[in-house]
Amino acid sequence: MDNASNNQEAETIAQRYPQVKIIKSKNNLGFAGGNNIGIQAAKGKYIFLVNNDTIFKDFNIQSLIDRIHSSSDIAIVCPKIRFAWGNHPIQFAGYSKLTRISVRNRAIGFNEEDHGQYDTAHPTPYAHGAAMLIRRDAIDKVGMMPECYFLYYEELDWSMMFNRVGYQIWYEPKCTIYHKESQATGQDSPLRTYYMTRNRLLLVQRNPKEFNKTLAYLYLFGIVAIRDILKYTFTSHYDLLKATLRGLWHFIYKQSLGTAAFTKATAD
Repeated sequence: MDNASNNQEAETIAQRYPQVKIIKSKNNLGFAGGNNIGIQAAKGKYIFLVNNDTIFKDFNIQSLIDRIHSSSDIAIVCPKIRFAWGNHPIQFAGYSKLTRISVRNRAIGFNEEDHGQYDTAHPTPYAHGAAMLIRRDAIDKVGMMPECYFLYYEELDWSMMFNRVGYQIWYEPKCTIYHKESQATGQDSPLRTYYMTRNRLLLVQRNPKEFNKTLAYLYLFGIVAIRDILKYTFTSHYDLLKATLRGLWHFIYKQSLGTAAFTKATAD
């Protein structure tokens, strides 16, 4: 799936790997939109979604298939994810649950060296967007990945959709991928700041049963937003300040718009 890239990757892949089916979108549909086009075009019993900044080394997808076969309640399986640099510290060995007010959680094992301490498979409340194997029939039941986020938080919302109908998500360490992590957007970019600001609020708005909605809004607007505004003002990061204010405004503006109009307005 080529999500309107500027580097002609689709043509390069087609030339090098003629057996690969290339789908090219004229517009950038965001993380969820691009994945959804691929999901709709795929014919298999399972869908494997993987980021374009991952590296495969001794990759064992059969372990993911075996895990998803182990129970009809399992809809998604994620591999162990390690960073691609240095000694390849762990990025993901499952997630903790999001807190009901601060809307924060942690990736288990994050930045730890891998000594096999997370080599036991276990359920996890959320899938990691960098790599996940999903049952097609579960997608048919739950629905497609929500496209209103465009970037960040969509896999958390999608995981909640699977959880609400009784499906489980598992972490399977017998399979490992290596992730370059945010090489496309940068860790401190206005793009990332905007979507992280807007989409955390959107996640609360869309999932009121999972959060204490009133207190979460008070925390995100009254503490997190004020903290970020003051920080970016006093450190002269005016591009990040503008991105934060734009994210807050677009979330507030959404309340008077329908989903389709909101998605178009904020993606422009």
